[in-house]
Amino acid sequence: MPNSKLKQFGLVLTGVIVGIMLSLNFSASADKLGAQQPLPVEELRAFADVFNVVKRDYVEPVEDKKLFTQAITGMLSGLDPHSAYLDANALKELQVSTKGEFGGLGIEVSMEDGFVKVVSPIEDTPAFRAGIKAGDLIIKIDDVLVKGMNLDEAVKRMRGKPATKISLTLARKGESQPIVVDLTREIIKAQSVKSKIVEPGYNYLRITQFQENTVQSMAEHLAKLAKEGKPKGLVFDLRNDPGGLLNGAVGVASAFLPEGAMVVTTNGRTEGAHREYRAMLGEYLQGSALRALPSWTRDVPIVVLVNGGSASASEIVAGAFQDHKRAKIMGTRTFGKGSVQTILPLANAAALKLTTARYYTPSGRSIQAKGIDPDIFVEESVQGGSAKRLREADLQGHLGNDRDPEETDDKKPNEDKTDKPAEAAKTELPKPFEYGSPDDYQLAQALNQLKGLPVEKASPPEETPSQGDGESKP
Repeated sequence: MPNSKLKQFGLVLTGVIVGIMLSLNFSASADKLGAQQPLPVEELRAFADVFNVVKRDYVEPVEDKKLFTQAITGMLSGLDPHSAYLDANALKELQVSTKGEFGGLGIEVSMEDGFVKVVSPIEDTPAFRAGIKAGDLIIKIDDVLVKGMNLDEAVKRMRGKPATKISLTLARKGESQPIVVDLTREIIKAQSVKSKIVEPGYNYLRITQFQENTVQSMAEHLAKLAKEGKPKGLVFDLRNDPGGLLNGAVGVASAFLPEGAMVVTTNGRTEGAHREYRAMLGEYLQGSALRALPSWTRDVPIVVLVNGGSASASEIVAGAFQDHKRAKIMGTRTFGKGSVQTILPLANAAALKLTTARYYTPSGRSIQAKGIDPDIFVEESVQGGSAKRLREADLQGHLGNDRDPEETDDKKPNEDKTDKPAEAAKTELPKPFEYGSPDDYQLAQALNQLKGLPVEKASPPEETPSQGDGESKP
């Protein structure tokens, strides 16, 4: 295409983009903000120029749809790690995962430096049983290098039919060689609530993630525990809970807080982003899920266990309990994901997952990039050590904390970068630790707290943020 025609096409494309944006009022939220936003004509012209050069000079032909989709994906991923463009398939997968059943390996993942980074393995899944840890970098899926894939592409490769095999090559901090793990895909039916009587008079309740059925399932577990009478204390375990649905968090908190108590507030730029969520059974619990709750849930002594894998919805619950002095929070600092993502449908059956607000605890503290500090700091083992965990402040481009800006620093260099993987070797990974087991040191300290016995505490370590980016669940 001659240069004159190329320029002419560029002007036409710019005009088309401007026209589309004018017809959409440039932003779906422009009316909500109460003012029309000015059109960045020069930037649109630059975009058209780049588009044309790629169409003309790239080594292989590229479809227009692919270029536009990648441009949209890049625009959203550049905002923060949790905003994303969801095509029809990605949107369907998101909806499936919140229902708690999907095919795959069972890991929460993000992107970092072109590799997939494990945020947290989900309990009772192939990834968890294989010993994959938070912070592991997935550098190869089968024989395909991950470098250069986007997150959706990597997740699609890891998902698949049950009983099919897959091999992951991992880079782990502290290991000189990459680790190869062979896995078999399963239907992931994440059991979001677990419970038991750990010893006479003391109950244990664990929530692994907040799904559509979590509130109902929790009510059933509490009703079962109530058959043994009113307990002397309850250990509420939110460790490694990556979060999930906001209404699930509000519903769970409503079971233990006074009626009408503030659970969480949100604040953003649009009018709809200013919300208050209170402990109101009828509004959040979808029917009679918690109406048969045992009466002791509102006054039983509670210790909540958290760690660096406790994120989002689990931080909302922990923060509400802490501010209302309903429970003692024990463990280590939480992940720090205090932002709200809204799913905004588009006309092409796709959607935007867009960060639209921040979460605040009832006292007004921002969770974002800071997390919840426990009332009682207890390490994960008797030796006084806790695993190094990926946190929100480690994610590249993370949203800052608007109420405590000095708390985080995203300028720190990343110490975990991996550019050229070394020769990989198949390795037998250690079996994962089981929460709630007789070897659970933090659980033992929580029981000591409930019994009025001495608790082996420690001073919280200095946190040094690094960088990373994105999230999904294969």
